[in-house]
Amino acid sequence: MARRKSANPEKLFTCSIRTRVTAATFQRLEKMIGKSDCHSIGEVARKILSSHEIKIFHVDASLDQTMEQLALIRKELKAIGVNINQITKRYNSTWEEKGKAFYAIKVIELFKPVEERVDELLLIVSQLAAIWLQK
Repeated sequence: MARRKSANPEKLFTCSIRTRVTAATFQRLEKMIGKSDCHSIGEVARKILSSHEIKIFHVDASLDQTMEQLALIRKELKAIGVNINQITKRYNSTWEEKGKAFYAIKVIELFKPVEERVDELLLIVSQLAAIWLQK
């Protein structure tokens, strides 16, 4: 099966250019592939020759631990929320006053760790704000 014809034939790469570079230049181009939105050395070279923007992605490893901590807190808060929803369902399906009081006490107990986690979240967010909002 033949390839479909392009809607913009003037944008196709039809002319070939061959060149040789030093090993250091080749290594630099390969590093750019790993950190940028380009997928091949040819694509990097085309963008450099045509003066197009190459987007370089930078990963800040210093925030990895913070992100893990935030993900853990999110997971714990979600689990607590699921438990509270289950208890609320039981509370609403119970007609006895003693049963309702029991489920209300259970919900109050579940909200105690939520307060601790929210305080921890606020501390982390304030630290991140200090880093991100530097003047």
